[in-house]
Amino acid sequence: MLREKLHTFGILGCILCVVGSTTIVLHAPPERQIESVAEVWDLATEPAFLCYAAVVLAAAFVLIFHFVPEYGQTHIMVYVGICSLVGSLSVMSVKALGIALKLTFSGMNQLVYPQTWVFSSVVTLCIVTQMNYLNKALDTFNTAVVSPIYYTMFTSLTILASVIMFKDWDRQNPTQIVTEMCGFVTILSGTFLLHKTKDMVDGLPPNLPIRLPKHADEDGYAAEGIPLRSAADGIPLRSPRATDSFRSS
Repeated sequence: MLREKLHTFGILGCILCVVGSTTIVLHAPPERQIESVAEVWDLATEPAFLCYAAVVLAAAFVLIFHFVPEYGQTHIMVYVGICSLVGSLSVMSVKALGIALKLTFSGMNQLVYPQTWVFSSVVTLCIVTQMNYLNKALDTFNTAVVSPIYYTMFTSLTILASVIMFKDWDRQNPTQIVTEMCGFVTILSGTFLLHKTKDMVDGLPPNLPIRLPKHADEDGYAAEGIPLRSAADGIPLRSPRATDSFRSS
């Protein structure tokens, strides 16, 4: 439908992502049985997670009020860092809110607990902040650069927050943990490969400055890789097809 073809490196990147995801799913820890949202609140207010949340909020405030005005338009890590830091807290809050809703629908009303509404407020605030700075990053920098960096940082911080809050690794042996980390690195490799080679064409070296036909109007190149106009004087040049038609006439 989009007339886009997946080249060899794109297929390899997809395979790496699928293999990495499968590895993580097969070795994921069993889900912790939680009976009420108050239990999630107890996990969120333990000293370890409170320290993590304090560090994340402090780092986010420093980036927003000190680095954004001066470096936001030139350093990609400023916007992406804010999105990733705040995003890790939003995922934990969404998970807590999801548990509350699941228990409510199963007959144990969790809406009477104030913790449910606290988690809802945190979710709203974090998502608004995250989307705001993610849109700024996408508007300022190349999407092909933003996406893999954001995916890596956001996923890494989310895993760290989950390990601290829910103590997922306490119920796993070292072999399972190492296998999960290898699966995560495999996904990162596939993601990087997909974004790094997304404009490559089969049979051409990756450093050749030729993009796909859909980018011809942006770059001033025909689909065959021939410039449509001279860089020096702006004089339009004929593409090979136009030249062949002219000669045949």
